[in-house]
Amino acid sequence: MIDLPARILATPAAEMLIACLTGQHGPLMFHQSGGCCDGSAPMCFPRGEFRVGPQDVLLGHVAGDVPVWIGAAQFEYWRHTQVTIDVVPGRGAGMSLESPQGQRFIVRSRVFTDAEADLLEAAGEPARGG
Repeated sequence: MIDLPARILATPAAEMLIACLTGQHGPLMFHQSGGCCDGSAPMCFPRGEFRVGPQDVLLGHVAGDVPVWIGAAQFEYWRHTQVTIDVVPGRGAGMSLESPQGQRFIVRSRVFTDAEADLLEAAGEPARGG
């Protein structure tokens, strides 16, 4: 079996904040917003609080078992990039759990190499919500 490149990663700093938030709120999930009020911020919620539907694409999991979802339209723009959740000082989006922590989640990305993109294309579409 071929190891596929991860579509989503988290930095060690983000994983530390995720662990802290998990201790406070229980299992978590992320949804990558597509813009508007909070920009393109990864929003962190207690798992199940944000309802995903068939228009949401599962990028993968970070920090062990924390699922990261993205809207299908946003995924089409980002499908050729590996996304990394990071954390920086500042106030997070009002609905995201890190908001009162004095830190905020952000995303960084890099374009997949041609070889990585070919592997992902051959593997087929990622899972969708339902």
